[in-house]
Amino acid sequence: MTELHPDLRENVRMLGELLGQNIQHYPGQDCYDLIEEIRAAAKSDRRQESGSGQRLVSLLGKLSDDELLPVTRAFNQFLNLANLAEQYHGIRRKRGHQSDLMVESFSEVFDRLKTGKVTPEELHRRVAELRIEFVLTAHPTEVTRRTLIMKYDEMSDCLAQLDHDDLMPAERDEIVERLSRLIAEAWRTDEIRHERPTAVDEAKWGFAVIENSLWQALPDFLRSLDLSLSEATGKGLPLQASPVRIASWMGGDRDGNPNVTHDVTRKVFLLGRWMAADLFLRDIQSLRAELSMWQANEELRARVGESREPYRQVLAELRDRLIRTRDWAEASVNGEPADASGILFENGDLTEPLELCYRSLMDCGLETIANGPLLDTIRRAHTFGLPLIRLDIRQEASRHAEAVAEMVDYLGMGDYLSWSEKERQAFLVRELQGRRPLVPRNWEPSDPVREVLATCEVVAGQTPEALGSYVISMASTPSDVLNVILLLREAGMKFPMRVVPLFETLDDLTGAPDAMAALYEVEWYREYCQGRQEVMIGYSDSSKDAGQLMAAWAQYQAQEKLTHVANQYGVHLTLFHGRGGTVGRGGGPANRAILSQPPGSVNGSFRITEQGEMIRFKFGLPRLAVQSLTLYTTAVIEATLAPPPQPNDSWRETMDWLTERSLKAYRDVVRDNPDFVPYFRQVTPEQALGKLALGSRPARRKPSGGVESLRAIPWIFAWTQMRLMLPSWLGSDVALEDAARDNRLPLMREMMQGWPFFRTYVDMLEMVLAKSDLRIASYYEKILLDDDRLRTLGESLRERLQGCIQRLLELKEQKELLEQEPVFAHSMRVRNPYTDPLHYLQAELLKRDRESEGKGEVPEMVERALKVTMAGIAAGMRNTG
Repeated sequence: MTELHPDLRENVRMLGELLGQNIQHYPGQDCYDLIEEIRAAAKSDRRQESGSGQRLVSLLGKLSDDELLPVTRAFNQFLNLANLAEQYHGIRRKRGHQSDLMVESFSEVFDRLKTGKVTPEELHRRVAELRIEFVLTAHPTEVTRRTLIMKYDEMSDCLAQLDHDDLMPAERDEIVERLSRLIAEAWRTDEIRHERPTAVDEAKWGFAVIENSLWQALPDFLRSLDLSLSEATGKGLPLQASPVRIASWMGGDRDGNPNVTHDVTRKVFLLGRWMAADLFLRDIQSLRAELSMWQANEELRARVGESREPYRQVLAELRDRLIRTRDWAEASVNGEPADASGILFENGDLTEPLELCYRSLMDCGLETIANGPLLDTIRRAHTFGLPLIRLDIRQEASRHAEAVAEMVDYLGMGDYLSWSEKERQAFLVRELQGRRPLVPRNWEPSDPVREVLATCEVVAGQTPEALGSYVISMASTPSDVLNVILLLREAGMKFPMRVVPLFETLDDLTGAPDAMAALYEVEWYREYCQGRQEVMIGYSDSSKDAGQLMAAWAQYQAQEKLTHVANQYGVHLTLFHGRGGTVGRGGGPANRAILSQPPGSVNGSFRITEQGEMIRFKFGLPRLAVQSLTLYTTAVIEATLAPPPQPNDSWRETMDWLTERSLKAYRDVVRDNPDFVPYFRQVTPEQALGKLALGSRPARRKPSGGVESLRAIPWIFAWTQMRLMLPSWLGSDVALEDAARDNRLPLMREMMQGWPFFRTYVDMLEMVLAKSDLRIASYYEKILLDDDRLRTLGESLRERLQGCIQRLLELKEQKELLEQEPVFAHSMRVRNPYTDPLHYLQAELLKRDRESEGKGEVPEMVERALKVTMAGIAAGMRNTG
């Protein structure tokens, strides 16, 4: 049995002891003894073959109302500290330490590609042209408060300091004392948000990720890439290259979120400019201290004359303009009169003086100085720029159609919504080719349409560097795209913004290639998009709609066909992957997911959403962010230059055969079984999730409605909390059972060997099955269900889960789950004694919560403890939705 790395085990032990000391101090020794007794019972119950949990349940059943909260908080806090230790372990640099989470270096990947007959010239060209964009989304899965995240980051810094071998005893004691103080602060801080963050708060959180981590990580990452590229090809990165960019949905995603208005979006654009000006100002102040030399080339002399400190003079002018820019942005955000004279607005205003200094230093033979902090600032300027982050806009297709329809109706031109697609396209292209404005001067639109038009005006007032993509959800026809372009043009847009259809459900994915072919057929549009198109693939809703196996195959086939259609029309396609943190939302190890994409679909460009707690796990610390950026970039380069082979016909036929069965089995339960929705509502904490103030967006698209109206995140969050993990395996169980009966397992093993897509799917299924727990799911049913029909359904689902595990082990020829992932398996075992009490308590608290609601009043202690169990289980599972 693989144990945790000794250094990791030591850090987990130390953090746990420091937490224990705080609990002994407050609430006291009795509470500490009780918590230790519960933990010992959880461990003991796990060791027993029967795993009945009786001793643990008995102990928890005796807890008074006053003991509920400290006990749940203690286990929640330990799981957060264990996460912190694991996260730090992945980036530690202690001498002789080889992290279990180390990623392959650029040099290793470049050497492998060159061995595979990729020429240095081709490698350099592809890397120089690389376009990878991470889109930070405000999807509400970050349970941990920002206040606590900042304390955890400081704790991580303490662990890094303790890794030095040359510490004096007094120095070590001082660091441990600081660590103990931070844990005391965290222990005495309320871990639950009581008010929902606003959409502007979410955007500020996204900016904080850049300020605290990516600002430092990005130049470090680019230095590593530059050095490895020089060694492999003889040439480094071009000065203006920005292979990685950061975009955001925070403050721009209005699909189903009435809290994101045009005014919110305007504020977010301005706050980004304020933050960028502030960050660049810090850089410029440092550079003025560094660049004190007098040598300068003729180009720089022509700008500054005979100044004795030419670089400082140029940078002083830039500093003054940055201060004016920051003041203008702050006044604008506050709605005060703002002087825009002399501000920096176009990105060239920032990069031009920096590059002037760089060229002068290079011409004067001062390469070492040129390639120091100045180069880092230039790279930040090309990546983040004056807007800091590229804001995407997302809105549902019908909202744009309604806006055009109201205009057309006011002008007496007909009923736009009743027109055929051909009629709509002809009208839209005619208007787009013409020059006259369409929006009538004295027209008073309805409130929803006024909001759409106001958003377009805000967008039209930005520079190209400030804008990501305009994403249209529920898009299915060319007119859905042309509507947006027309509305943007009417608002004064002077350049072509990327307009991106999003295909989410199974039907959407199936129809996507034909929909895009129809769009490319519009000659006017082909000129507009200038040979480049982005298409977004939705993972969450397709999985909720069709089950994980069918969704994965539909996504793969859609990407294949979309790539083929784009090639037919001579269009370079960028696929935008709307993946979440969990398997049910397309999550999993990023490099393996990228390397398993259809051949040709990763063609030097890649866009992906990063959401909620995954932003923290991947980009929360500078070294962690460098590692994540490296992992993604190496995978995109390799998938571009050495794509996986095409699957053969027998493999495709097998996937069709498997998914035909999985789809029916999944929908038979989720859509067609009348007991399913009542079972889901009663056995999971889905109804209580609204109590967690996670994000600005409502949990449901509509206030009422069944599973179909529920967003994918709470759908998965709820099943993860009670460990049935249903969205990720339901349907696959029947497919695997039928495959075994039909003697298809040998061919499926061949598919695992030769087809990265299928291997990745099977491995992800194994990972999620390892997170499931039949005993815990059974306990939730026992406590929360009082209807025999619902209990019968639950029993059948648990039997199916057990069967799925057995068939997967048979397919992989293993005796137990995670045989080939021993570190992950051990991590789960370490967490179980801390998550188990939270599960048992949550089931009991849900019961009390529902009974109290029936009487009209829920005790505050019960509600607070319930929220803490949800946060703690989310920490234990390492993902939520």
